[in-house]
Amino acid sequence: MTSPRIGFSLQPEAAFLGLLEPLLHEHVDYFEIAPETTWRLGAAGEWVPNGFHREFLRIGAATRKPFVGHAVHGSFGTVDPRDRPRQQEWQRRIAADHAAFAFEWLTDHLGAAVLDQRAVALPIGLPMVPAMAAVVRERLVELQQVVPDVGVENSVFYFLLGDWLDEPAFLADLLRAKRTHLLLDLHNLFTMAQNTGQDPEAWLARLDTSRVIEIHLSGGEMSQPQWLPNGRTLRLDSHDHAVPEEVWRLFERWWRKCPNLRGVTLERMEGTVGPDDVATVRDELVRIRKVLR
Repeated sequence: MTSPRIGFSLQPEAAFLGLLEPLLHEHVDYFEIAPETTWRLGAAGEWVPNGFHREFLRIGAATRKPFVGHAVHGSFGTVDPRDRPRQQEWQRRIAADHAAFAFEWLTDHLGAAVLDQRAVALPIGLPMVPAMAAVVRERLVELQQVVPDVGVENSVFYFLLGDWLDEPAFLADLLRAKRTHLLLDLHNLFTMAQNTGQDPEAWLARLDTSRVIEIHLSGGEMSQPQWLPNGRTLRLDSHDHAVPEEVWRLFERWWRKCPNLRGVTLERMEGTVGPDDVATVRDELVRIRKVLR
């Protein structure tokens, strides 16, 4: 297999970009963006490019490096027919961005991000049944009219409609169409394993790793005990800390088992990188390259 390339997620924050842009020339092979972070509402209520749309394009031109897309609002699991106009408008905006950024592939989070015509803060888990797999598969095939290679990411859910260890079979069902892929987020996997009390290796052992096009690496933290009446804490997919060693170990053991892996992307959220964090991000990018070698 060809050695995968290394990516980094660009975030819509001037300070974040200013601190990290010097690293991007040397240590990164491609950029990942969430297209929705480059949009704003125009005067007529339509989505139009914002200032970060221009800034991300500038960085790509300055570094001569390509883009992949990782959307956050496709909401592939929403079946409400009232959401159809929003879905169509979303896909039109994705098409306009693809014309500018030339995404090598495009993924979104598995789940439903819109319910009863309202955006929810985090994707909601889907019933892991054939009918829902067909809904997601149909949306992915439709999106291939815009970007030929598309996929979903395994998400973090705080309630499940089924056994978490059944998710790999559900993913295999919904990814049966050609050129549909999985973005394997190893921190999401680690988070779900911790929160459900199960073994991440057991989940991975059931996964069709030939569908993995990209791996995400990131960090997170635990919730505060006062958030829940019973004091229970849960791991959060907050992208605000260094990659945990447990996630590094999963990456080191499993990346070679993904024969169609094209990229490994390091994620950090805006507002989580200060001057003292730049060295950590650089060291993580260097470590990824060492693992891949």
